[in-house]
Amino acid sequence: MQMGLVGLGKMGGFMRTRIKDAGIEVVGFDPRPEVTDVGSLAELTEALDAPRIVWVMVPSGEPTRSTVRTLSETLSPGDLVIDGGNSKYTDDAINAELLSAKGISYIDCGVSGGVWGLENGYGLMCGGAKADVERAMPIFDALRPPGERADGFVHAGQVGAGHYAKMVHNGIEYGLMHAYGEGYEILDAEPLIEDVTGTLRAWTNGTVVRSWLLELLVKALQEDPGLAEISDYTTDSGEGRWTVEEAIRHSVPANVISAALFARFASRQEGGSPALKAVSALRNQFGGHSVVPKSASSQ
Repeated sequence: MQMGLVGLGKMGGFMRTRIKDAGIEVVGFDPRPEVTDVGSLAELTEALDAPRIVWVMVPSGEPTRSTVRTLSETLSPGDLVIDGGNSKYTDDAINAELLSAKGISYIDCGVSGGVWGLENGYGLMCGGAKADVERAMPIFDALRPPGERADGFVHAGQVGAGHYAKMVHNGIEYGLMHAYGEGYEILDAEPLIEDVTGTLRAWTNGTVVRSWLLELLVKALQEDPGLAEISDYTTDSGEGRWTVEEAIRHSVPANVISAALFARFASRQEGGSPALKAVSALRNQFGGHSVVPKSASSQ
């Protein structure tokens, strides 16, 4: 089996390695000449045998939309495009319609796992026709964590369902990270607690709040005690906003997710927050997202 992979950045590059390790041939395209296998999307199409599968792993919004438009011109009827980026689910119907007019199928796939996915596998949430999902299943099986498929993969519904599920997943992530950040700040403020990092580490096994995110917070504190080297300036990449918008549309009182999103907005104002330092550190740990050094934020 072979496939094309467009976008070889933080996640795309690791995904290429994991898929190759499963015995699937991968032809990658990226604007950076040092990592790409071909020089253009047209060359990518030529390098693959029909019917083709091309996975798009580029930033959401116009970069993804323009990539899909180009692929609609270079690919052939019977080919399949998978958007594995963090696109807004409303883009999926547009992409699917554009490709369908050319006889090309489309799957949207939310991918979770960050920079650790190469080692641990990726959680996958797909939307699309059953036949298209089944066709790409060897790729999904290569990417997902080992064990029972249902524990790391779901065909959530029709086109748009995968990115919708990933959007809500990331909204929940906002709330979880901020709760851990607030807990860290409270512990750090209390003189009775002499070992904050050790306390958090003791929660990572056997407690009801244990999680991979908690383990990553401990790791961040061990690498940078007190998180002294970063500011509390915390960005957001869109999914939390979209989740809150959907909560409003469905009249769902998403109090925690909304508060976590607004806290990130507050972090960009004057002042400082140990809780948001923890959130910023967590984003860097699991996703390789950049952090703002303390010196830069004060300028």
